[in-house]
Amino acid sequence: MKLISWNVNGLRACVRKGFLDYFHEVDADIFAVQEIKLQNGQIELELDGYHQYWNYAERKGYSGTAIFSKEEALSAQYGLGEANEESEGRIITLEFDNYYVITIYSPNSQRDLARLSLRLEWEVKLYEHMIQLDAQKPVILCGDLNVAHQPIDIRNAKANEGNSGFTVEERTAFSKLLDAGFIDTLRYFEPETEGLYSWWSYMKTVRERNIGWRIDYFLMSSRLETKLQAATTEPAIYGSDHCPITLKIDV
Repeated sequence: MKLISWNVNGLRACVRKGFLDYFHEVDADIFAVQEIKLQNGQIELELDGYHQYWNYAERKGYSGTAIFSKEEALSAQYGLGEANEESEGRIITLEFDNYYVITIYSPNSQRDLARLSLRLEWEVKLYEHMIQLDAQKPVILCGDLNVAHQPIDIRNAKANEGNSGFTVEERTAFSKLLDAGFIDTLRYFEPETEGLYSWWSYMKTVRERNIGWRIDYFLMSSRLETKLQAATTEPAIYGSDHCPITLKIDV
């Protein structure tokens, strides 16, 4: 099974830049997108053979997530824990026969860390959500987690210490998920490879020089380890300030 995750930074704009060509070319079983930045009715995608699940933010032109799946989910949840709503459209949980798939767009702490406390509340709820699901079936989580976990995941680690996306608090929350038995799938295959980034600033030549951050991830329950086949980034695919990431797994 092939899964793709991509922060498209505005789905309508990404469609104009070739999203559908890439979508049909990769022929993923599950294709998750984040930061769709649209409301219900603002786009119609004819994706033959796919079931579509959308979580729109209440605020126009902001946040939002979607999952396109060849297999129809047994259930879909739009929120964390017991909730089935989330005002910023940041999470979708799909239940299938043998596993769950979650896509998320984690809150950004903002440049002045004004939203760090909100972000950490989100991390607690996300952790609890994943643990509860994992007690029932294995979990595959993907999306923009808005954190570079280790110095290897960011080009200028020293200069960014304490900045949004590279605070001790955010990185510790990520580590807590790994300590709970979830696998960072890319690092499973590439534990020491540098330069595997998924986001670059729009500043001139930054992406060309690969001055980036790895903030998009596939995490999965450790009991799926023997099923894992490949995990990659796709930096040659443009259309957003993020690139797609991929996971191949036999479930």
